Amino acid sequence: MEAKLVALGVETFKIALMLALPGLLTGMLVGLAVSIFQATTQINEMTLSFIPKIIGVVIVIVLTMPWMLNEMTDFAKHVFNLMPTFVE
Repeated sequence: MEAKLVALGVETFKIALMLALPGLLTGMLVGLAVSIFQATTQINEMTLSFIPKIIGVVIVIVLTMPWMLNEMTDFAKHVFNLMPTFVE
C-alpha cells in the first residue's frame, strides 16, 4: 500500500516537472539571449529582460497547451483508476 502511494507521488512529481519544463526552458533561453544582447550593447533596461521572457513563456504555454491538457487528463484518469486499490 505504501509503495503504491510513494510510486504515485513520484509519478506526480515527474508529471509536474514534465509540464513545467517547456515554460522554464523558454524563460531560461530567452533570458540568456537577452542577457547576451544587453552585455554586448551595454543597455541595462530592466523591462528589456522581463517583457521578452513573459511573451516567450506565454507563447510556449499556448502552443503546448493541447499536449499539457492531454497529459494531465491521462494522469487524472490513471489516478481515478488507482483509487479502488487504495481503499481496502
